[in-house]
Amino acid sequence: MRKLICFKNHLLALSLVISAVIPVSGWAHGGASGVDVDACRIPVGPHWVHFTAYQPQLTGTTEYCNSIPEIGSTTLVFDYEGKALRNMTVEFEVTKEPEGTRIFYKEPSTYPTGSANTTINFTEPGSYLAHVTLVNEGQKVDAHVPFTVGTSAGGPSTSTYIIVAVILIAGGYIFYLSNASFKGAVDRMLKKQS
Repeated sequence: MRKLICFKNHLLALSLVISAVIPVSGWAHGGASGVDVDACRIPVGPHWVHFTAYQPQLTGTTEYCNSIPEIGSTTLVFDYEGKALRNMTVEFEVTKEPEGTRIFYKEPSTYPTGSANTTINFTEPGSYLAHVTLVNEGQKVDAHVPFTVGTSAGGPSTSTYIIVAVILIAGGYIFYLSNASFKGAVDRMLKKQS
């Protein structure tokens, strides 16, 4: 009987943890309250620039940000969020990390359309850094976003496995609570072991 009570208490604690964690991770990208945690957004002073990468020859219009799957020709797009940056001078740079070797540089310029793009041929897998520098009234504000190229493992991430496991456990617990015959079978099984 003691094991049964302990089992139920553990399941209850797990369900509370799940209810606290799932909404946060589920809304971290794309939910209205989670917009500011988008890893593709670069704060440049009080302004925002959205960084997106495409590999049309490999994946069509699939968007990437912090993990570009393959080396090769990649289109990088920097979109301004808001109109204030359209009148300001902005420069863009991409460096290979950790060396800091510049592989791309776009001179300071204004972009009245609110979007700047370029195509880079990445020849080496590894870590890179996209730099965005706002040049305004003699002052420079630099921001950056790290990303990798050609280093993705190709399978689901560890966090994906954890989320799936948590959902399955939560579903099992809900089934346990809502199905009397299953609950009775589990309770009998736990009583036999005590």
